[in-house]
Amino acid sequence: MWDATTFTKNRDRLLEGEVASQLLAGVPSQDKVKRLLSSEHFSVDGTLLEAWASPKSFRRKDGSGDPPGRGRNGERNFRGEPRTNDTHVSTTDPDARLYRKGPGKEARLCFIGHALMENRNGLIVGAVATRASGHAERLAALALIEPRGERPRPVTLGADKGYDSADFVIELRERTVTPHVAQNTNGRRSAIGGRTTRHPGYALSQCIRKRIEEAFGWAKTVAGLRKMRHRGLPNVDWQFTLAMAAYDLVRLPKSLAQPTP
Repeated sequence: MWDATTFTKNRDRLLEGEVASQLLAGVPSQDKVKRLLSSEHFSVDGTLLEAWASPKSFRRKDGSGDPPGRGRNGERNFRGEPRTNDTHVSTTDPDARLYRKGPGKEARLCFIGHALMENRNGLIVGAVATRASGHAERLAALALIEPRGERPRPVTLGADKGYDSADFVIELRERTVTPHVAQNTNGRRSAIGGRTTRHPGYALSQCIRKRIEEAFGWAKTVAGLRKMRHRGLPNVDWQFTLAMAAYDLVRLPKSLAQPTP
């Protein structure tokens, strides 16, 4: 059996060699897999990845404030205390950010995992993990789709209402990508107009884009990403990207067995 230090050294080699991203890129590049992929229609989404850090570790950057009580798991009362990422940081995982999924949801220390899915068979062709913020999903989506936009034929990108931003839509169109983003009309004007929604492909993208949740669900229930087991953004990014590559490998045997249309 390997010693713990040997495991650590080999993990560092995997990180330095970007093995996870190379595996995720290498699987779709196989000749047998290429025929399963769509080169024109994609979907993107993000999911919260809970950090391996306790809310008690989220303390003021200047060192002020009451420390936790005595003991291995001392009590820490932070009710009524304003806590933000600007004034506080986790002593366990400084890269983690306090973030809530939506109104009324509990704020947790987490990261965001982003995935790009091709729409023909629902395989993941791009993945990255970032620090949690309100703009992280749109910035990551632009980075993931940019290499796909430089093609002679039009490319579409499906996404949910969280991506309905005028800046994001403009950035996509500058990259010759058609934004098939769900309209967010909750007290505001959507950035997606009738020239996009009138096409049958828009409704089809909105239907297929939800399949990306299958990859996130598999990663959290089977691949153990319900709570991250590594600390620091590089380690979390490696773990998430490797899980997305494993998801493709699990899906491929069944997809390859189907007859080519």
